[in-house]
Amino acid sequence: ADVADIPENAVLGVRKSTGERICLVNVGGRICALSDICSHQDFPLSEGYVLPTGELECVWHGARFDPCTGEARLLPARDPVPAYEVTIEQGRVFVGPRRGGDAAGR
Repeated sequence: ADVADIPENAVLGVRKSTGERICLVNVGGRICALSDICSHQDFPLSEGYVLPTGELECVWHGARFDPCTGEARLLPARDPVPAYEVTIEQGRVFVGPRRGGDAAGR
């Protein structure tokens, strides 16, 4: 994706070359990447939105996550979602490997 495809405080669903669904989130100008699957009930997080607090809210049941770490912040989600390394090069967003310790089993 291009950085321009993700306005500030917006969300964009994409797929990695492996087919894995990724949710890109622009939090105040910082691009973060999470798995696009809510840890509560497998709903696409890319359908959600960024709250004024900077948290990503799943629209299905209201679970909230830190978009840069994947940490679950509000029930009904208890488990984090995997977060990924992000690199920006010449206005393009590149999603790297999962960060260590982020819900590796999901």
